[in-house]
Amino acid sequence: MSGYNFSGITVLVCDDSSYIRQLVKNFLLAFGVKEVIEAGDAESGFLKFVEHDPDVVVTDWKMGETSGLDLVYLIRWSEKSPNTFVPIIMLTGFTELQRVQVARDAGITSYLAKPLSADKLYKRLCGVADDRRPFVRDGEYFGPDRRMKNVPRPGIDNRRAIA
Repeated sequence: MSGYNFSGITVLVCDDSSYIRQLVKNFLLAFGVKEVIEAGDAESGFLKFVEHDPDVVVTDWKMGETSGLDLVYLIRWSEKSPNTFVPIIMLTGFTELQRVQVARDAGITSYLAKPLSADKLYKRLCGVADDRRPFVRDGEYFGPDRRMKNVPRPGIDNRRAIA
């Protein structure tokens, strides 16, 4: 795995499973990430987020009393958040379209379905590094700008053009 230098980034990994946290941490260290911060729940994850201001967050959806989705809301909406635009990768076993949409509308940057592999995590990490989509905050929505642009794509007919 090459092409990206992740040695200068800090990643927060939030998962209630110590096994998954260690697995994600080992993958990240293998990718060259030098600093990985761990948290076992959303509350401690947000405290560590505020303290360390990481460059990327990887969080599980389903944890104890507070979920990874709660962590996303805190990161995106809390006045204490040092970086409301930090890339967030949601790691979860939930793959239903409705769940993906809820996570997207909450403000995640990328969705990673379990079972986890080094290759999948690496692709998501590269994806968030390359992602240039603007994020918007509107009412209760915080996430990628989904407005269609009237720009024809090469090789694609423009059947859904906006007038």
